[in-house]
Order: sequence, then structure tokens, then C-alpha cells
Amino acid sequence: MFKRNLLKLVLSCAIVIWAVFTLLPLKDRPFPDYAKSQARAKTAEFAALLREAGDRRETGKAPSVYVGLSQIAKERKIDLSQFFPNLDLGDVKNVERKNAILLEHLLKESKGKLQLGLDLKGGVGFTLEVDEKVAARVDERERSEKLSKAVEIIGTRINGLGVAEPLIRPVGNNRIEVQLPGVNTKDNPEVVDSVKKPARLDFRLVHPSLAPNAVAPGDIPPGYEVMTLDYEGRGGETNVEELFVKRIPEMTGESISEAYPRWDQYGKPEIILRFTKEGQKRFAEVTRTIAEEGQRAGRLGRLAIVLDGKLYSAPTVREEINSDSAQITGTFTDREAQDLANVLNNPLDLPLQIKEQYEVGPSLAQDAISSGVKASIIGTVLVAAFMITYYTAGGLIAVVVLGVNMLVLFGTMASIHATLTMPGLAGIILTVGMAVDANILIFERMRDELSLGKSLKAALVSGYDKAFITIVDAHITQVLICAIMIIWGTGPIKGFGVTLAIGVFSTLFSTLVVSHMILEVLIEKEILKKLPMLHLFHSVKTDFVKWGKPAFIASWAVVAVGVGVVLYKGNAIYGIDFVGGDELTASYSKKLELSEVRAVAARNAIGEVNPSYQKSLSTDQEILKLETAFGKADPLFSALQKAHPEAGLSVIGRNNIGPSIGAEIKWNAVVSTCLSLVVILLYIAFRFEFGFAIGAVVSTVHDILMTIGVFVLVGHQFSAPMVAAILCIAGYSINDTVVVFDRIREELRLNPNMGLRDVINLSIQRVFSRSLMTSITSFLAAFALWVFGGGVIHDLSFTFLVGIVTGTFSSIFIASPIFYWWHKGERKNVEKHQDVKPTYEWTGASKASQ
Repeated sequence: MFKRNLLKLVLSCAIVIWAVFTLLPLKDRPFPDYAKSQARAKTAEFAALLREAGDRRETGKAPSVYVGLSQIAKERKIDLSQFFPNLDLGDVKNVERKNAILLEHLLKESKGKLQLGLDLKGGVGFTLEVDEKVAARVDERERSEKLSKAVEIIGTRINGLGVAEPLIRPVGNNRIEVQLPGVNTKDNPEVVDSVKKPARLDFRLVHPSLAPNAVAPGDIPPGYEVMTLDYEGRGGETNVEELFVKRIPEMTGESISEAYPRWDQYGKPEIILRFTKEGQKRFAEVTRTIAEEGQRAGRLGRLAIVLDGKLYSAPTVREEINSDSAQITGTFTDREAQDLANVLNNPLDLPLQIKEQYEVGPSLAQDAISSGVKASIIGTVLVAAFMITYYTAGGLIAVVVLGVNMLVLFGTMASIHATLTMPGLAGIILTVGMAVDANILIFERMRDELSLGKSLKAALVSGYDKAFITIVDAHITQVLICAIMIIWGTGPIKGFGVTLAIGVFSTLFSTLVVSHMILEVLIEKEILKKLPMLHLFHSVKTDFVKWGKPAFIASWAVVAVGVGVVLYKGNAIYGIDFVGGDELTASYSKKLELSEVRAVAARNAIGEVNPSYQKSLSTDQEILKLETAFGKADPLFSALQKAHPEAGLSVIGRNNIGPSIGAEIKWNAVVSTCLSLVVILLYIAFRFEFGFAIGAVVSTVHDILMTIGVFVLVGHQFSAPMVAAILCIAGYSINDTVVVFDRIREELRLNPNMGLRDVINLSIQRVFSRSLMTSITSFLAAFALWVFGGGVIHDLSFTFLVGIVTGTFSSIFIASPIFYWWHKGERKNVEKHQDVKPTYEWTGASKASQ
């Protein structure tokens, strides 16, 4: 037994240890303290440098110790790597570059691995303004389109995987507001640069015979300009070369299909450019021209690669290069190479300038954060208590395995630099309820086997064997949905797909590997001699097919009413995230708690409000910012003045803010949902049978529409987290449906003489207990969040409560009856599909005798 489980044990320990180390440290450590602790040589000398850098920060000569230390090293040409002989910085000889790489590494490692979002911790914000000289050349409509496009491009640059949780939206008709969680410009002064770069890439000709050092000053050939190329010499020193570069480019970045960083044979980063088909053809023409002109001039011709007006490289060209790629070389750090490739993949049409920079306080008040954390803890405890009470020892094992699941989930999120927000935490806690579903499925299967008189060991083997294919089928459908979100989605849609995919794989690992291993060891060692379970829901003798038609009509009537209300309200169902609103900034003499601002808004029926405090990095002045629906900012401000005259509130400015969820993201959400339904249809038709696929798709559509309809009927508005919640409901719904369908498929094989109606009823009766157990655990987690949470958590948990009830209902009263009606109640129509065709005893014997 030990040998059989050795691989599982080693794999489990390795993954758990990896997850723990990936998560540590949990909190940010002060950069000076961390840097000092990592120094391994000349520690006293390095400590003195840190103290001097600290003095620069105190006197205002540097915004932070990080910048101060960088300044000192640059001024005195100090190689900081001498203090860190344990760190491998590659074959970088230039001292400034080596120091930049070292300090960037130390700063990154000093940060907590799982960063908190804007709502929990705040971050840095900046406003980017369109360069009016350039913007004046385009009309108002085109400017608006380009501004919206710029919002999407900046979002892609910052949030490639969709898990960084930034806030990006237009303000007025010429500005973009960007807020980044867990970042500060004191340590990262260059963070804004990678966002606002237009990323205009030009391929230009270098003059074939003339150079600035060979002609009189100011004697520039017509059509050319002087550009400076910085390059690293063999000794690591930085050298400078001036070249005459043609003003008009031969090619632009429009010929590039993809850019990505790569390391050359010496370990130095470079950027690889992949050409489009037309780009490859044009590049061949340009290099052929350069080679021919070089031959005529008696020297090798050169091609200048210019990005945003800076000459990065000027390689020589010996002959025509008919290649699908090129590279940009230069003195890059790894981070600079990654940022450069990122902006090349997402070029901006409009040049942007920094208008203001500020620190952003947490958008949730401390009491709201505390109540959200409290609700999450209560929800987890309720699920654990229910599992242990109902399944006793098995429930305790499920709770331990659930802990492993959560550890792996958080560890993986930390490894991809995900940002944890309060809605994200709530979503993860809600998955706690759903994550135990696989264990419930196994326990209920074991209960069936034990009721047949099998031993506990035999029940474990048989229970896992029978539950395995159901668990895999249910999770594969969710993985396919995640793949659609990741491939087709953007922003939060893509982020949700990534997070859900991590949850799916961590659940499969914890259930099929860890849980199985623990149960097998305990049972075979006879530490666990019996597995008592409560049985509140005994066999339910109900004709579910009979009740299918009235249930179908009633539920779709509710859906029709909900959809009607959605159509009637139109854009009124959307919150600030989707349609934008008013923004009012105010100064104050006494600071108000954000919870009190929300309380005043609630008492005056203002609706959605997002208050926060911001501190300008230039003036150090802190202001109160109020975001409301259109036309609600001034009434809220007046109500605050009336309720709190002692605060001394005074208006600084007003503005309109655009949506943070743009039209593209909304469209991608719709496309992702539709494609997910198509994938579900195809997969279930392939794995089961087409009638099953129709039932699954109709029930999923029913659940999505029902949840949206009820959500709007009770007066809620959609915010960004609601999109993820609706998609999660779709995943929950299909998971529940697959479990029911898998049992129907099994019973069709085991009962070859039973009619289709009886098979469906029998199957539902046998999975009824499992369906209710899963619903109860998920419901308990959501209910705790709904009762004890506030704000967006309250809305999020309400959505899940509706979705859980609807998903359980539809798997029984929508999906199964549709499958029955599709085949006109005839079993023979189902058996045409090989997967559900019964195996008769004589058939099995015949095959065995062959």
C-alpha cells in the first residue's frame, strides 16, 4: 500500500510545499529592512548606504530609500552587486544596468506575494491627458473613439491575464484615469511610463555614406536627422554613436503581428518582432535596398529601429533578409524588455501626458473590510461544520482536503501575481461550498455501496471508480468554459476564467489525489473502521418527469417577467462600472469615515456611491472623491454638508467619468457566454448524447436568465463583479446537470428493460441527496456573505443564492424533462447512441468467449 501511495504522497507534499513558499511572505516588508537582510558581503558598508539613502528621503532629495540608493550608486559608480554575491545577475557588465536589475529584484521580493486590491489596500492613481496639439487634428467623434480604444489598450498592457484588478476609465472627453493596486510611484517612478508610451515603431534608413562626426556641425543631409545610439562596449561601458537617420520611415509597427522578449546567447534580453505576411514582404524589399546602397557606397548599410523617437539599434545589413522576424537589441533590463514588448503589442493612437498623480486610499472602509472578512470566515466555518456533522469522519477529511485546495488555489494565484479584492475573496469563499461537491459525490457513492453490504475498503474502491468519470466530466465542462473566457474574454472576464480554471484543477488534485490517498491509508490501516453518515433525505419516491411540465412553464414565466423588466429598464440596470457617472472632489477640515458617507447616501436614496480618499503626490493634499450615478453627486454632497457640517466640506471640482467596463468587455462577455454554450453542447453531445446536450444548454440558459431577471426584479444594478458571478452560475449549473445526466446514462445501462421515464425518475431519486447536500453547502457560504457582508458582497452573494437555488431546480425539472421530451419519451431513441446502449448479459458473455 505504501508503494502504491508513495507517488501520491510525494506529489501532494511537493505541491503543498510549493504553494506555501509561493505565498510567503504574506505581507509587504519595508524595502530597507529586506535589502539589509539579503546583503551577504560588506554588510556594514551597505547598511551605511541605506542610512544615507534614508536621509535623502527624509530631506526630500529622494521620494524613497529605493530611489535614494539608486541615486547614490549612480553618482559614485558603486557596483551594488558586491554586497549580494549570492544573487546571479547574469552576464551584465554595465554597472548602472546591473544595479537597476538588482534593485528591481530586491523591491519585487520585498512585496507580499498575493497583493490586495484597491478596495482593501488602495494603491497609486494617475490621470493621463491627450496631447491637445495632436488631438486637435482629429474631430470630436474620432477623438472619443480613440480615447475609448486607449482605455482598452492600457487595460491590456496592465492586465494581461485579467487578474491585476486595475481601474481604468475615461474622464471627460480628453482624460483617462488609471488606478493600480499595490503600487506606489515613490518606489516605481517609471510605472506610469510603460502605460502612456504610444509605442510608435519605425524602421528607417541610416545614411549610407555620411555620419555626423564626418561633416561640419549643422550640416545635415536633406530628409535626415541626427539620432543618438547608446550601446554597451565589450568592457561593459556605455558608448554613444551619432547617426544620420532618415525622417520618413520605410516601415512602421503596423507590419508587426507580435513582439516578445527573449534572451540571447549571452543571457541579455532582446525583443523579437514577428512580421505580418505583408510586413515580411516589405522587410525583404527594405533590406534589399539597404544592401544594394551599401554595396554602391563601399560599406555595409544599416537599418535604424526607432521606438517613440528613440534609436534603439542600428544593425548592419549585408543582403536581403526575407524572414518573418527581426529583433531589437539594446541595453535592456529584463523588465524593460518585457514592458517594451508589451507596448509594441498594444500601440496607442493618441500621445498621452501625465496630468496628475496621487495615492489612492482603500475604497472600502475598515468596518466594511472587517465585516467582509468576518462573513468569509463564518461562511467557511458553516460549510466545515455541516460537512463534519453530516459525514462525520469523512466530512473531517473533506475539510482537511478543502484546506489543501484553498492553499493550492491561493499559491497559484500568488504565482501569477493575482490581486485579491473583496469580491474576489467572496467568490473564492463561495467556491468552498462548491469545492466539496466532489467529496459529497464520492461519499454518496460509498453510501450506495455500503448499503449493498460491501466492506468499507470495497466501498471506497467502487465509490471512487463510479464517481471518477462523473467528477471528470463535470470539471472538463468547466475547464472548457474557462478556456473560452481566457481566449475570447478580456479584463475581468479573462481574469475570472483564469481564477476558475485554477480552482477546477486544484479541486481535481485535492479530491482525486489527496482525499483518495488519505481515505485509502486510514481504511487499509484500519484506523477508520466505519464511515457513519447522516441520511436526512431518504429515497424520494416522486415522479419528477410528471412535475417537469408545470415546473418548466412556471419557471420560464418568471424568466419572461425578469427579461421583460430588464428590457423595460434598459441602461438603468447598469451601475457606474458599465455606464459611468458623476465625479465630485471636495476638500475637508475633518475627515469622514467612508462608512458614514455610504450611510448618508443610503438615507437619502442616492443609489450606488463609491467614496474614496486620494492624496496628491505633488501637493500632499488629501481630498474626498465621490462617484455616483449621473445627476446624484450634488445631492449627495448637499446631504453630507447637512449631516456633517463639522467636516467643512468644500467642492474642488466636478467631472463626468466613463465606464470601467467598456463596450468591448461587455461584448466579449456575451460572446464568451454564447461560445461556452456551443462548447457545452458539443462536449455533452460527444460524451453523452445529443438529447443530453440540448437539456444541458437549455437549463444553463434558463439559469443565467433567471438569475439576471430576479437580480433586476429586486432592484439591484449590475457592477463589474456581477459579470463574474453570472458566469460562475453558468459553471455551477452545468456541473449539477452533468452529475444528473451521468447517473441517467449509468441507469440506462444497468436497467435495460426499464422505460425512459422510470430511468430518469430513478436516477434523480438516487442523486437527489447529493444535489441537496451540494446546494446546502454552497447556500450556507453564500448566506453568510449575504447576512454579514455589505455593499458589493451583499449583491454578489444574493446573485449566488438565486443561482444555487435555480441551478439545483433546473438540473432536476428543466434539463432532465427536456431530455425526456427530446426523445419523445422513447428509450429506443436514446439507445441509438453507443455510450448509453445497454450491455446485456449474453452480449458480455459472447465477447468474453471470443
